[in-house]
Amino acid sequence: MRYLGIDTAKRISKIGLGTWQFGSSEWGYGDGYAEREAPAIVLRALELGVTLFDTAEIYGFGSSERILGQALDGSLDSVFLTTKMMPVVPFAPVVEQRAVASANRLGAQRLDMYQVHQPNPLIHDGTIMRGMRVLQRIGLIDEVGVSNYPLARWRAAEDALGSRVLSNQVGYSLVARSPERDLLPYAESHDRVVIASSPLAHGLLAGRYRGTGRPVNAARATNPFFRPENLERAEELIAVLREVGDAHSATPAQIALAWVIHHPAVTAIPGASSVEQLESNVAAAEIELADDEYQALQTASARYRPGDEPVSLPRRKLTSLKHWGKTLKYWTKTMWHDYRAEHIPSSGVRNGK
Repeated sequence: MRYLGIDTAKRISKIGLGTWQFGSSEWGYGDGYAEREAPAIVLRALELGVTLFDTAEIYGFGSSERILGQALDGSLDSVFLTTKMMPVVPFAPVVEQRAVASANRLGAQRLDMYQVHQPNPLIHDGTIMRGMRVLQRIGLIDEVGVSNYPLARWRAAEDALGSRVLSNQVGYSLVARSPERDLLPYAESHDRVVIASSPLAHGLLAGRYRGTGRPVNAARATNPFFRPENLERAEELIAVLREVGDAHSATPAQIALAWVIHHPAVTAIPGASSVEQLESNVAAAEIELADDEYQALQTASARYRPGDEPVSLPRRKLTSLKHWGKTLKYWTKTMWHDYRAEHIPSSGVRNGK
């Protein structure tokens, strides 16, 4: 395993483990996955030198944090554990309360990093960062991070915190390269980190899906990447991934991950449906792409142009409102699951139900 060359209390592996799928019904893995496969994946990740483990309070309405915490029991001192709060009510006392709730679900006395899951569109980050400062002062969290932030807001969050906001977790892959415009240069020049979520574009870059073989689980089926016309447009890029992979005895997914973490300020957090997939992901950290291979991937990526329906401004606003409505629903359900877990222990909370 390789690690980021950045000054943190614990090392951050170049390949981490994203755990959205732990206890989340969207992926369709079922209770058996949460009870057996997920703990085995975490254990194997530890054996292979993975230190970065990422989750969030709304993943499975808190189930992901519980599953991850149980799997990491006894290993918390050796990992860089990070979770995210959803800023539905972005006020300092709520930030503090949500951090305590996450730490309790994870069974952790201290969170290595606490992230803001996405920017609140109505309220600036001053109130959130006031809560983060309190959490740092009392020792519940070490680093602060953000997620899905444009550069200007990332820097504004740092100004509000009065110290570094270590990372920005954003979608970054061969088919989503917008972070290269400003986030990656900023991270590299200021000793910050970009955490690449969806580094395989929800599995598109694994090369398993074709026009008639679309995914069926909810997390992928509604993603525009998997529309038949976009799968067809991706075939050239997949072909180059296979070609480069052949030279390294590697899969397209491994080459796609190696490309993402080629940048010194980037770490990636792919998910894993099995121990075998986890092992494959981790092996990508050892792949060194030659300059011509890297350039071939850059070129094929630049030619990829997914088709998308034009979205009018009113429709975009409606979509944003729907998104925040869904976010509020998930956040409220997470709060309710916290209450049930505390006051009705025998009820059981599984698979985000």
